[in-house]
Amino acid sequence: MSGRIKILDEATITKIAAGEIIERPASVVKELIENSIDANSQNIIVEIKGGGKDYIRVTDDGTGIDENQVELAFIRHSTSKISSIDDLNNIHSLGFRGEALASISMVSKVETLTRARDSTKGIRVFIDNGKIVDKQVIGCPVGTSMILRELFYNVPVRRKFLKKETAESNYVSDIVYKLALGNPNISFKYIKDDRLILKTPGTNDIVSNIYSILGKEFIDNLLELYYKDDTLNIKGYVSKNSFYRGNRRHQYIFVNKRWVKNYEITKTIEDCYKSVIPINKFPIFIFFIDIDPSNIDVNIHPTKEEIKFVDQSKIDELINGLVIENINKVVTIPKVEIIPLKIPDVQPINFLDKNYSNVTDKISNENDEFDEFKETKIMSREESDNKYLTVQNDLRGKDSNEHASNLNMAQIFNDVKIVGVLFNTYIILEDSSNDNFYILDQHAAHERIMYEQYKKEYEGEKIVTQKLISPEVIDLTNDEMEIVKENKDLFHRLGFEVEEFGINSLAIRGVPFIFGTPNSKELFFDILDNIKLDIKSSYDVKLEKIMKIACTNAIKGGDRIATIEIEELLDQLVKAENPYTCPHGRPIVIDISRRELEKRFKRII
Repeated sequence: MSGRIKILDEATITKIAAGEIIERPASVVKELIENSIDANSQNIIVEIKGGGKDYIRVTDDGTGIDENQVELAFIRHSTSKISSIDDLNNIHSLGFRGEALASISMVSKVETLTRARDSTKGIRVFIDNGKIVDKQVIGCPVGTSMILRELFYNVPVRRKFLKKETAESNYVSDIVYKLALGNPNISFKYIKDDRLILKTPGTNDIVSNIYSILGKEFIDNLLELYYKDDTLNIKGYVSKNSFYRGNRRHQYIFVNKRWVKNYEITKTIEDCYKSVIPINKFPIFIFFIDIDPSNIDVNIHPTKEEIKFVDQSKIDELINGLVIENINKVVTIPKVEIIPLKIPDVQPINFLDKNYSNVTDKISNENDEFDEFKETKIMSREESDNKYLTVQNDLRGKDSNEHASNLNMAQIFNDVKIVGVLFNTYIILEDSSNDNFYILDQHAAHERIMYEQYKKEYEGEKIVTQKLISPEVIDLTNDEMEIVKENKDLFHRLGFEVEEFGINSLAIRGVPFIFGTPNSKELFFDILDNIKLDIKSSYDVKLEKIMKIACTNAIKGGDRIATIEIEELLDQLVKAENPYTCPHGRPIVIDISRRELEKRFKRII
């Protein structure tokens, strides 16, 4: 039998509502900064301690709150932003629901100092569990300072599920950076655990603002876009095709100075880059869209991060045109040419040194994550419509390639002859004694070798670091710097030697020896971009994912390699625990029988 229906008391209702608005310290910071922006502040100072769980302070020099309205400010649905439902169609402010301060006061101990611009005295109030417990007249500057202590002290379940201090600090940093980026006319100062992290100029110069928040490298690699008509103003910055990241962390969209998520705009921009940046990489962009408020709906979600455009297709079309027009000015797509097969007069690529590699032919039966590949055989698949044969797992069949089912990779490659290389990618090997030939993907093969050697060294904590003659200095954002600090031991175990080099800059002094001389900066960012902000420890990072990223330093399809390098590649491949697939599961080698080839040419039926 169901329980009786009852009306909840006001305190319970308010706490439930607070849960929708205040998810973590970053939610508090966002709401308070938006209130400060709406109060026409020129300077905003954000301070946190203990990841914001213990202490948050947001101070501004805005309009302040009148003495006789302080009490009203902490009542649900009290707001100075709108007066009636009609105002929802013409919202110019960031806040308008009148829920933020009420929600915050229900889940923390709040102290407020405020003074209105036309007042000669300030007011200090203390709020506990949503109620004002003390009110004093004090002297203070014009503006408001909101101080929060012990967030979720009276909602222990919510506090229990907060992340550790570093992760919560990173969430706060992310919010501060976004709001500072979207409001170049306001000077932001961000202090974390008594240390100044960020200070923006507040001169309304977007370029200077981007420089102070994201760094010089962003400014040097962004293209400026601009469009304006009677109802719409678009100003944007998009990255050159040589500047990209492994995630969407540096994609920003601001609509009427509000940071928002808009899948359609994001997809439109990313589609413009599909043919000019590598797969699984993401462009960097910052878009400022000023539009008539009547043409958008911001009343979608309590966090106000999602909006809807009345004419989304127009926005998408305009942005698509702007992006393509500008990136085409700086991008040249290389023309693919077929180069006649010959042995190039080049220095051999630094494959694994046999003395250094020390890889055994013997496959361990203990803790082997590749058990499913131990019985892998090379078989034909004539019944498919494919023009080639593929590696199958322990299949048994009766065709011209049945001999391969009883051979391991070493036996297969024992008597093969290197015929040549197709498209500077696929190595062709002839096995005349068995009337068949193999096509080997040079990138997949080298990637497998790199992966297993690096994984073995990592697990044995024996990764050798190669010192760089000249350190590579890279600029990071604050949250990226915090991730590096949090995972310094992990980077060290991966073979990187890094140290701080000024504010939010890092010097890479050593890289994993196994990769020879890789693009240190790109490799470092690949790993950094795939470490989540909310990891519990450096050992919680997915080792396999990082290994696969690191293995992108293998030779690529299109790289020209000499015969001596092919021989070394084959020699190392046969020693691999799983020589049949790359770490991503793609086949390394395919087997085509002479009979199958002759059938394709109708020489036999």
